[in-house]
Amino acid sequence: MTEIKAIGVVGGGQMGSGIAQLAATHGHEVWLIDSDPAALAKASDSISSSIQRLISKNLLSREVGVNALQRLKFSTDLKELHSADVIIEAIVELEDVKRKLFLELDKIAKRSSILASNTSSIPITRLASATTRPEQVIGMHFMNPPPIMKLVEIIRGADTSDETFDAIKILAERLGKTVICSQDYSGFIVNRILMPMINEAFFTLYTGVATKEDIDKGMKLGTNYPMGPLELADFIGLDVCLSIMKVLHCGLGDNKYAPCPLLVQYVDAGRLGRKRGIGVYDYRKLPQSQKSKSRL
Repeated sequence: MTEIKAIGVVGGGQMGSGIAQLAATHGHEVWLIDSDPAALAKASDSISSSIQRLISKNLLSREVGVNALQRLKFSTDLKELHSADVIIEAIVELEDVKRKLFLELDKIAKRSSILASNTSSIPITRLASATTRPEQVIGMHFMNPPPIMKLVEIIRGADTSDETFDAIKILAERLGKTVICSQDYSGFIVNRILMPMINEAFFTLYTGVATKEDIDKGMKLGTNYPMGPLELADFIGLDVCLSIMKVLHCGLGDNKYAPCPLLVQYVDAGRLGRKRGIGVYDYRKLPQSQKSKSRL
């Protein structure tokens, strides 16, 4: 098995930048790619700030942080990934968009490169079918935020080889993660359980059972969750929650996964959560310290 040294990450959002930061702090050369220069600039600032916070909290040495920033490169050109050993896709949770990207990556990446997806719900087999190397396509689902959360969910497609699985499992463990393995069904493990709970919290609000504050308070104090489901939905992004519910509903064919109309309405209105300043809750008047809560 070839040692994984160079890693490419596609997608400069919260997940992609977090994965890039994680890989760089563990000694890998990393290219972070996004078609939007503004997204790359924001990702660069976010990674630098995150590393500084980790250093200030003694969670990362200054030497490791400085070296990580030197190993991290940014570009809008996918061709920079031609020599990457592993390419991790972390773009929008839409199957057609991901398949198009995998088609492009298959043409650019060297023949030995593994193509991994950070999808949280879309079957890997369908993404792999867009390539000529389905045996080297795998799901590598990080939790948010990737530098902090300890879990990685690995999903084998129908044709994923043992060699690919072993290489990605070893990589995840070297990044300090605990690995769980899922069969290739919509939603996998974590979101198959989590998203219907969040959707049910929206139904509880939609039908007037309780206020948003009491729904979240009930789950935090009654079940020991660190965040209530509606607060968590805002943190994840309501658009992401809706996309995953649609994948579950379509992929599993059960109406119990139908998205709550209130969730659909909020997304239609642009109320996407913390990243937009408003979702279930309104964050626009919060002090900056509280807006940054739960992020590193």
